[in-house]
Amino acid sequence: MELLFASAIGLLTAGGIYLVLRLRSFPVIIGISLLSYAVNLFLFGTGRLVVNMPPIFDKNVDTYTDPLPQALVLTAIVISFGMTAVVVMMALGSFLSSRDDTVNIGPETPPEQESEA
Repeated sequence: MELLFASAIGLLTAGGIYLVLRLRSFPVIIGISLLSYAVNLFLFGTGRLVVNMPPIFDKNVDTYTDPLPQALVLTAIVISFGMTAVVVMMALGSFLSSRDDTVNIGPETPPEQESEA
């Protein structure tokens, strides 16, 4: 189970990094979302992967899962939702102002504009 869980985190991280390095705004947004999912799974996994254990200590139970990673994951979900909304609005504003969703890194002119000049 741990190998499957670690593989899922690794695949989400690799896919997220690949998409973040693209030069279009929509794949960058999807990549950031994949990275936030990977971080959420990592935080959830820090509380040990156990089955059928209550998250809160009870007098009748000998072992329990750690509730702190669950609280951290809930907080991270809210933060990632808010940041995704901010990034989507910035990308939409950039697209509406320039009619192109290419992410320009440097001050150089894009190749399609050089041929027109």
